Amino acid sequence: MYSGGFYPYKTLEKHWGYWCRYIYINRYMDAPKPVYQNLYDLVKEKDYFVLTTNVDHCFQKAGFAKNRIFYTQGDYGLFQCSEPCHKKTYDNEETIKKMVLSQGFRIKDGELQKTEDGEIKLTVPTGLIPYCPRCGKPMSMNLRSDQTFVEDEGWHQAAERYEKFIQDHKKQKIVFLELGVGYNTPGIIKYPFWQMTNTFQHAFYVCLNQGEAYASAEITRKSVYMNEDIGEILKEL
Repeated sequence: MYSGGFYPYKTLEKHWGYWCRYIYINRYMDAPKPVYQNLYDLVKEKDYFVLTTNVDHCFQKAGFAKNRIFYTQGDYGLFQCSEPCHKKTYDNEETIKKMVLSQGFRIKDGELQKTEDGEIKLTVPTGLIPYCPRCGKPMSMNLRSDQTFVEDEGWHQAAERYEKFIQDHKKQKIVFLELGVGYNTPGIIKYPFWQMTNTFQHAFYVCLNQGEAYASAEITRKSVYMNEDIGEILKEL
């Protein structure tokens, strides 16, 4: 799905024909496994904060408090101006549902199902294509892929809450729990976690990442890493 998002579709009808299904499945359907719920059960009684590069909203759907999450890379549930002419984002749930329904699906218990005739369209009607209410340019997803990404008011508020959480807890016992972070954007979570673990006296680093779990040499004595399936580890915990 991720790779398909980079395909240069020749029309906006085809572009949103792909993206509406991508968004609905990843943002509005429940995750297929209880990994997020198991994680929430482990931390819900603790003073936690979530820093994530995921844009699928699974943390919030699992029960994590909205004011304890910082979605650094955006949200599949938001449109923004593709230009962008202004720093505002727009909820897209109603529009996305209309798009997938127009392709020959029905929605039952949150799941996509084919209609009786079974014919699935790969495009959406021209009338459903979203345009910026201010400049009229096509809307795009609120995803950080280039310099057009909109950091709206909510994004900045979440960034401030995260920074305050770190400052309030840096002299206390704190665990930096890194889950499945690769080397696509290591500067957002991985490297800062290593640095803070090394700097904060009472910090400890835990990395769960199948095949890629390790830490810098400076924090070896203050870290644990497991090269296993995250879902299986959380289930055992």
